[in-house]
Amino acid sequence: MKVELKRVNDAVHFEASAPSSTVKVHIDGSPEIGGQGLGVRPMEMVLMALASCSSLDLVSILKKQKQDLKDFSVSVEGERREQTPPVFTKIHMHFNLTGEIDPAKAERAAELAVKKYCSVHDMLSAGGVEINYSIEIVK
Repeated sequence: MKVELKRVNDAVHFEASAPSSTVKVHIDGSPEIGGQGLGVRPMEMVLMALASCSSLDLVSILKKQKQDLKDFSVSVEGERREQTPPVFTKIHMHFNLTGEIDPAKAERAAELAVKKYCSVHDMLSAGGVEINYSIEIVK
């Protein structure tokens, strides 16, 4: 696996790309270091990686369980320590599922997706990050 990162301007705006896609991801720093709001910040990308990794598997498992998933979203919130570097200490994911979904199957799917199949979860939790999740089902 490989990615490329190129500086876009004279500040701290970067563009990332990967051979697996033609999409470019824009990354920028905080205003304190010259960021201009032209992309997501690196630690936000970590939360996005956890959310997407878990969600890809969760949706796939729900489909295999023949659940009628009409809509899906997840919100992720992380707490960081004060000392440098300010790494995450706790992360909470809240999965929002819409459709005719059996709550027990959704819980099992989330457990597998987050704790068994998501490599981002494993890397973060191995580093001491406490990760938990909740599920909300709307019919």
